[in-house]
Amino acid sequence: MGIRDGMPIGIGYFAISFAFGIMATASGLTVTEAIMISALNLTSAGQLAALPIIATGGSLIELALTQLLINLRYSLMSISLSQNFDKSIRTADRLYLSLTLTDEMFAVSIGKDRPLGKRYLLALLLLPFLGWTLGTAAGAIAGNILPTIIVTALGVSMYAMFIAIIIPVAKENKAVALCILISIILSVCFEYLPYLKNVPDGFVIIICALIASITLALLFPISDEKLGDSMESEVA
Repeated sequence: MGIRDGMPIGIGYFAISFAFGIMATASGLTVTEAIMISALNLTSAGQLAALPIIATGGSLIELALTQLLINLRYSLMSISLSQNFDKSIRTADRLYLSLTLTDEMFAVSIGKDRPLGKRYLLALLLLPFLGWTLGTAAGAIAGNILPTIIVTALGVSMYAMFIAIIIPVAKENKAVALCILISIILSVCFEYLPYLKNVPDGFVIIICALIASITLALLFPISDEKLGDSMESEVA
């Protein structure tokens, strides 16, 4: 059951991480370094944000804060998912599961109408983990072999993936659309304006995310009633 549920996720991860592997070697990382990043992180947005920081020699504090902000949602997912664990899940299992938990695997797991056991979860996470790591390895190796024009084209595919994720939601939700617009404007300011363009890439991500999030939280607050309805539908 777990292998079956994880197979489509693993296949999708292979294609996405292939692009990351190409981008990693293009940024100056070795094949081994690219593979280790994917094996120990398993987060597309976090890894993509980390590349420019690593490539430009950014500080560890900058890198850590960026990853904390981008991946903070996994803490909430882990807390929610842990409520459905059965007694077979031990502390060591929780540590491994927390490392390999992603948005897609959370969505599949939380939708089950029965307690989640160790065998199912480990089987579910196996193929996505292998797909992500092996895809990175394949992309990193290909990045050293393929012509530059092909490497550049394939490297764009990861950005296209994120655009494909946000555009449909932005069309239906004006708050999301405004949040994206604010982030774009801020990013452009940090890219071209004097003084602002000297801010390290990692801190740019942190600042843009915080300003956009706080602005939207003030302009479009979620009422207690809507929050309660959302939680009830998730539990159901």
